[in-house]
Amino acid sequence: MNKLFLSLLLAVAPFYAQVNAQENMPIAAPTYLAMGDIGSIKSSLADSGEAQSKTWAELSADQRKVLAPLGSEWDTLRPWQREKMLDIAADYPKMDAQKQQRVQKRLNSWSRMTPYERENARKRYQQFYALSPEKKDEVRKKWADYQKLSEVERQKLRKDSPELEYSPDLE
Repeated sequence: MNKLFLSLLLAVAPFYAQVNAQENMPIAAPTYLAMGDIGSIKSSLADSGEAQSKTWAELSADQRKVLAPLGSEWDTLRPWQREKMLDIAADYPKMDAQKQQRVQKRLNSWSRMTPYERENARKRYQQFYALSPEKKDEVRKKWADYQKLSEVERQKLRKDSPELEYSPDLE
């Protein structure tokens, strides 16, 4: 059971454990961004046919700027993936600078993942999402505790759990 929590902690918690610096309280759920289900930011009301048919060249300059990390693979994305990415691009100007930076960092991380790594991220997200609110809070607390560890302590913890796939891009 501990290994499951540690796996969730290292893989999913960064998306949920955003901390409000002023109040030291978790930020409300709508501010998370899990690349495994990136569309959870907002439900799309857009016509999916439009997203299906838009090639990279047909995107606006603003959309291409926001989605630049995905430019080389845009035309190979599935329609639902394109639609979700276009939702993010539409919301991007309304985000504060910190959230924009987080979106860019995660888009870069996501674009560098292999399909296998992306699928694992989706599964871990779904596992976390399926947890009870109490278990989610426990994972968030463990993630916050993990964040307080020194890099040496983190490396030791990762070494002690080699079966876990760790990606420093998730931090």
